[in-house]
Amino acid sequence: MGAVARRPIAAVTALVLFLEAIGVVFVNYVLGRVVDGQSMSLAGLDPDAMATGAWALGGVAGLFLAVCGVFLLVAAVQDRAPARPVRILLIVCAVVHGVLGAAMVGLVSWWAFAWMMVVLGLLVLSLLMYGTRDAQPRGAAPVKPAAPQTGPDLRPTSP
Repeated sequence: MGAVARRPIAAVTALVLFLEAIGVVFVNYVLGRVVDGQSMSLAGLDPDAMATGAWALGGVAGLFLAVCGVFLLVAAVQDRAPARPVRILLIVCAVVHGVLGAAMVGLVSWWAFAWMMVVLGLLVLSLLMYGTRDAQPRGAAPVKPAAPQTGPDLRPTSP
């Protein structure tokens, strides 16, 4: 399953992250509009600042998810493992999904938790399917390790 399924899994994960990015931006836009329209305040904060914060958070979160999706799409198209910084970014994305999924159970619903866990599973599966970046180029013959020497080196040395 490994080499055959990793490209479609990475592509599906990228598509899911793109859809999630659009959803996060939309939800934060709506929340900002509601806060702005109702002049809501929390602990004396300025309603305009809260609306701007909701819009900014939506933009940053959407951008983060879209960037992760782009990197997974590149990995799927090239069929190569992502570089170490990209892997770290994808791991951070997976951890964020796990933490938010745990919070979703109490705050939203079990369906939201299930969605977050599906995305978490796709991220982890994508990371595991590609493993680490190969040390040798694609199509190269595998390098055989040298046979271990068991005795002292008795070859003559040149002066």
